[in-house]
Amino acid sequence: MAWPSQPLAERMRPAHATDYLGQQDVLAAGQPLRLMLDSGQLRSLLLWGPPGSGKTTLARLLAQRAEADFHELSAVSAGVKELRELIQSAREQKNTLFARQSVLFIDEIHRFNKAQQDALLHAVETGEIILIGATTENPSFEVIPALLSRCQIFVLQPHSPETLQALLERALREDAWLKQFSVEIPDWALLCRYCSGDARTLLNRSELAIQLGSQGQPGKVVLDAELLQKTFQRPLAHDKNGESHYDLASALIKSIRGSDPDAGLYWLARLLAGGEDPKFIARRLIILASEDVGNAEPYALSLATACMQAVQAVGMPEARIILGQVVSYLAACPKSNAAYVGINTALAETERSRELPVPLHLRNAPTGLMQDLGYGKDYAYSHDHPEHFVQQHYLPEALQGQVFYHPSEQGREKTLKSRLIHYWPERYP
Repeated sequence: MAWPSQPLAERMRPAHATDYLGQQDVLAAGQPLRLMLDSGQLRSLLLWGPPGSGKTTLARLLAQRAEADFHELSAVSAGVKELRELIQSAREQKNTLFARQSVLFIDEIHRFNKAQQDALLHAVETGEIILIGATTENPSFEVIPALLSRCQIFVLQPHSPETLQALLERALREDAWLKQFSVEIPDWALLCRYCSGDARTLLNRSELAIQLGSQGQPGKVVLDAELLQKTFQRPLAHDKNGESHYDLASALIKSIRGSDPDAGLYWLARLLAGGEDPKFIARRLIILASEDVGNAEPYALSLATACMQAVQAVGMPEARIILGQVVSYLAACPKSNAAYVGINTALAETERSRELPVPLHLRNAPTGLMQDLGYGKDYAYSHDHPEHFVQQHYLPEALQGQVFYHPSEQGREKTLKSRLIHYWPERYP
C-alpha cells in the first residue's frame, strides 16, 4: 500500500466527541466546555494551548455538535476583507428559512492585528457568528480587551504521556496504512519526551519513523532510540517574542533568587538552546545582582556587569561559559533585597510627601547671600570627626527617624548592619 499523502495526524483526527482523548481538566463532567460539547449550545470562546494540544479538533467537534456551518480562517493569511465577507455571509445565512449557526474558527488568532480583531467585535457581540479562536500565545498579551471580554477562555495543556501513548496505539490499530506493520516501541517514555505533549508531532513523526524503519515494506518495525533521534530531532520550542520567552526568563531569575544553581543552569541552557540573545540574559543578571543579591555580596553587581561586557566581546557559543559562571555564582552567594526594598520605599515616600525642603545645613552656599540666609550653616564635616562619622540630621525635618534601608543578616550586609546600629542606634534598636 502506498504511503498516504495525508499526514497521519489528519487521518486520525476524531470525527466524534466520544473519540477525543486528553484535556480531562477542561472536559471533565460539569465543566463549561464539556457542557457546550454535550449540549451543542455554543458561545464564543478562545482555546489557548501549545501546538498539538487539540485546539482545531475541539473547534470542529463543537461546531459539529451544534450542527453549525464551520468556517475556518488562518490569521497568517486572512485580512479584514475576508473577515467582513465571511461575516456578511453568516448574517445572510442567519436570515434564511433554514438558518444555521455559523462558527468561525480562527487559527493563530494572536497574529490578528487590532483592526482585524475590531472587525469581529460587532458580529461576536450580536451572535451573528460564534467565534472560536485558537492561540499558542497568552491571549491577555495578544488579544484586545474588547474581544477578550466577549469570549470565554479555555486553557489546554500539553498531552500527558498516557494520552500520547493511547493516541499512537489507536492509530496503529485503526489506520489502514499502519496496520500493515508490526510496530514495537521499546521506550515509550523516550518517545513521549521527544513530543513534548504535542500529539501532531507524535503521530506525524512516528509515521515517518515507521516509513524510514521499514523502507516502505510491510513487516516488523522497531522504533528504537537511534531511529527516534533521527526522526524527532527539532529545535526546542521558544518564541523570543512570546510567552515562553518570559516564562523561561522568569524561571531563570527565580531559580537564582532561590539559591538553586542547578535549576539556574538548566533554565539558562533552555534559553540558550532556544536561541535566546545572550545579551538579554546578561542584562537580566545585572538587574538580579542588584535586586536580589544586593549588599549581601556587593561584588555580584561588578561580576554581572563584567559578564555583559564579556558576552558582547566574545559572542556565542563561548558566551555560554561566561553566563554559566555568573549564573552559578549568583545562585550560590548570599541574598538580600534590602536595597531594592529601600529605594522603592523611599520613592513611595517621595510620592506621598512631595517636595520637602532640604535642611539648611545640607544646602550648597556658593554666594554670600546664601551664606547670610544660613545655607550650609552648622554642617559638620564627617572626616573631621572620630571614625569619620558625626551624628547630624540628613533627612527633611518631617522625616526624621524614618528608615528606608533595613539591612539583612546575610553575607557582607551583616557587617553593614552592625556599623549602622553603631552609628544610628535610635534607628536600629
